[in-house]
Amino acid sequence: MKRPSILAFGDNVVDCYAEQDLMYPGGNCLNVAVFARRFGCDSAYAGAVADDPAGTLIVRSLEEERVEIASLRREAGHTAFCVIKTIDGERTFVGADLGVSIVAPTPYDLKRMTGVDAVHTGRSSQVDRWLGAIAERTRLSFDMATVRDIGEIESAAPHCFLLSLSGGDLSAHDALALSRKARSAGAQWVLTTRGAAGALLSGPYGTYETDADAISPLDTLGAGDTFIARTLAGLLRGEQITMLLREAAREAGRTCLHSGAIGHGRPIEIDRSRMKPISEIYASMEAIRQNRDELT
Repeated sequence: MKRPSILAFGDNVVDCYAEQDLMYPGGNCLNVAVFARRFGCDSAYAGAVADDPAGTLIVRSLEEERVEIASLRREAGHTAFCVIKTIDGERTFVGADLGVSIVAPTPYDLKRMTGVDAVHTGRSSQVDRWLGAIAERTRLSFDMATVRDIGEIESAAPHCFLLSLSGGDLSAHDALALSRKARSAGAQWVLTTRGAAGALLSGPYGTYETDADAISPLDTLGAGDTFIARTLAGLLRGEQITMLLREAAREAGRTCLHSGAIGHGRPIEIDRSRMKPISEIYASMEAIRQNRDELT
């Protein structure tokens, strides 16, 4: 069977664990690229880092994971970082800096998307205005995270081969209702992860559910990205749905047993003077999204 090929385009960050004094490569798109490679896909990552210790860590980690990085840009400035404290296995974001991580796809990026089986990106990468262009070229996997706004979901869903939602705060009834709305809006497959309550996958043949693995989590960072990558890999390979969901849950559980989404920790080296409150980061990301939408 041909190995599926996946290009992840968008965000990256170093997650800085204050108590450990260690930083780990992360970010939705970077994580999906790494996990897809671990799950047997040909994987590539396109994004931007700076020429600083955090950027060097990201580059070296991707190389060690055998993720292709021909389209990884090196920009002037600072690599994105987020400072985290972990309490009872759950992450608490203290502050962050977006650095050079928010980039738009170039004509070359769009051209190379025609040569892969799927492109993964997410709302945090601020590429909403290019979803249609990506979907014209290949299958699109899009992570909407905790978005509940039906208008946003209806805008993205028609372009999506796989649309992912984070529903850890939702009841089983509400998670199913949200999944069905996304399917009705046009997504071919809808993955709704629910943390310790498991996940459900809605598609052309109905809705399938799986329980989460019974574990004592050390760190939940990256579990959702693990689930997305394993689900996408399984769909591209044509795996039986209940089996791929069970495998995705198992792999997500394994991610929760170590610090950092993909490992590769090293001592923190960032400019903490650039750190902004998380509320300010969210506000700036929304401003970027609105500015880009106005250009369409």
